[in-house]
Amino acid sequence: MKQTFLAAALASTALTGAALAQDQDVTLQLKWVTQSQFAGYYVALENGYYDDEGLNVTVLPGGPDIAPTQVIAGGGADVIVEWMPAALAARENGLPLVNIAQPFKSSGMMLTCWKDAGIEGPEDLDNRTLGVWFFGNEYPFLSWMSSLGVATDGKAEGSVEVLKQGFNVDPLLQRQADCISTMTYNEYWQVIDAGVAPEELVTFKYQDQGVATMEDGLYVLEEDLEDPDFVAKMEKFVRASMQGWKWAEENPEEAAMIVLDYDETGAQTEEHQIRMMGEVAKLTAGSNGALAEEDYQRTVDTLLAGGSDPVITKQPEGAWTSEITDAALN
Repeated sequence: MKQTFLAAALASTALTGAALAQDQDVTLQLKWVTQSQFAGYYVALENGYYDDEGLNVTVLPGGPDIAPTQVIAGGGADVIVEWMPAALAARENGLPLVNIAQPFKSSGMMLTCWKDAGIEGPEDLDNRTLGVWFFGNEYPFLSWMSSLGVATDGKAEGSVEVLKQGFNVDPLLQRQADCISTMTYNEYWQVIDAGVAPEELVTFKYQDQGVATMEDGLYVLEEDLEDPDFVAKMEKFVRASMQGWKWAEENPEEAAMIVLDYDETGAQTEEHQIRMMGEVAKLTAGSNGALAEEDYQRTVDTLLAGGSDPVITKQPEGAWTSEITDAALN
């Protein structure tokens, strides 16, 4: 009788422990709307990789009115997807964000221009109207212009007019701007889908211009890393997320279809998401999730090289850690 009772008690304890293990909630705030840019996280959800780690993950889509840095500052997320320039600028301004993983190895940001405007190289950008995203996305552009010695005070010799670009390609199509900001996996193809032939365009990839900054990293608040339970939870989250990313790289069409299943707006199309996933896979290729120190330092150096108006004014300290990926991936 005692043995039976003890066995039952142990079984009950084990079940309770299992239930608790499954009760580790993680809220992830994305940088933009549900699309293949974030396929790895949706794949991890759909394929049960988070479940396997005992995590209950909620993925919050972003949008034009959602700043991930503000969401995490207000306690609305445990971890966010953010570009490093915005994260470092936020850190210098008092929000202690820390990069814990870097699924994207390369930058997908570029400037797309009309060839018939007489633009062949970066030196031809002077005295033009250029569309630029803001809300933290302007930092790589401003650093690039500074490296070229081009001011952003208005359309004139030695300067450019910066058109605050919405999240569409209309300024280029309507000839309001000579160039606009695009991503290799998204807006560039919106221009093509609008009937513009690739040979009508000139593109400048930030990666090729030597001013690429890290995009779509995973960031948490520094104070949360003082909690061993939170650190252990993030190790599980990163491990499962990278499993999702590698599956998405190897199965781009299937990954895109998974993303479509999670798109509650119905705004995305199969063709666009499959194409996007193919381009995103080029950016995550070569990354196991760990941030390379040389990539981090290149981003910092680019942001510091802002002349009289740099994005950040000093070398950051404690802005990234390999602790999570060291434990999660080894």
